[in-house]
Amino acid sequence: FIGGSGARNYWDNSLLHKAAIRFNKSGKIIGAICSAPVTLAKAGILNGISATCFYEDKLELINKGIDYKDLPVVIIGNIITANGPNSAGFFAESIIELLNRQN
Repeated sequence: FIGGSGARNYWDNSLLHKAAIRFNKSGKIIGAICSAPVTLAKAGILNGISATCFYEDKLELINKGIDYKDLPVVIIGNIITANGPNSAGFFAESIIELLNRQN
């Protein structure tokens, strides 16, 4: 899930929530950067795990009961969250690493 300020328009999108839930149930890699991890939180798939997001949105995660981490990237199982554009390179590398593990 891509980030940026436009990602906030999709936080409550039920179609995205359903897609994220379906991917998570099947163990597929799910990545969200910047403001997009809030969409995952609202879909319920960050419940019980740690995650990060853009610092201005951290209260959205905290208020959903998510264990917010002030880190560039957090990887828990098949879910990768990143805090913003400065972490994009590490975010991409993390996705590639998980893809390589699946093969």
